[in-house]
Amino acid sequence: MSDVSGIIERGTSRSEGDTHTLHWVLRLPHPVARVWAAVATPEGLPGWLAAADVFEPRLGGAVSLRWLNNETPDSAVHSGHITAWDPDVVAEYTIDLHGRCRFHLEPAGDAGTTLRFTNELTGEDSFRLDCLAGWHDHFEFLLDALAGRPKDWSTWNLDRWRELRETYA
Repeated sequence: MSDVSGIIERGTSRSEGDTHTLHWVLRLPHPVARVWAAVATPEGLPGWLAAADVFEPRLGGAVSLRWLNNETPDSAVHSGHITAWDPDVVAEYTIDLHGRCRFHLEPAGDAGTTLRFTNELTGEDSFRLDCLAGWHDHFEFLLDALAGRPKDWSTWNLDRWRELRETYA
């Protein structure tokens, strides 16, 4: 992955007890429709995040995401519901383990998109650090997927995640 500092801002977090709110801003050189397809469709999600085994694109719809970067696939399935849905603007999934995951898209410049991502989750501080590194890693995969290079999950390893986790710690 090349330098992404101008595209992916470093994630931030705020904690109250064991509730953590993680936030990123991504300035993507792609139109909203293309970013929406990547973050809010069962066809786009596997290229950078997870397979959407169940995906009902409506408020209250069921969602089941199967993380593809896991050696034990059964433990990587997380289910919940779509808790906010405004096509081309907001997609929010609230799922077990990862809590509330909100993608807010805004047009930027001639053909770009600002993606504001928020993840509200509950867990130990070490889980917060794991998620900061994990989401950042996945956002790098998102950049590649948007550029026409979806993640080849057979090549996935923890090297970049470990580097990011150390940085966030």
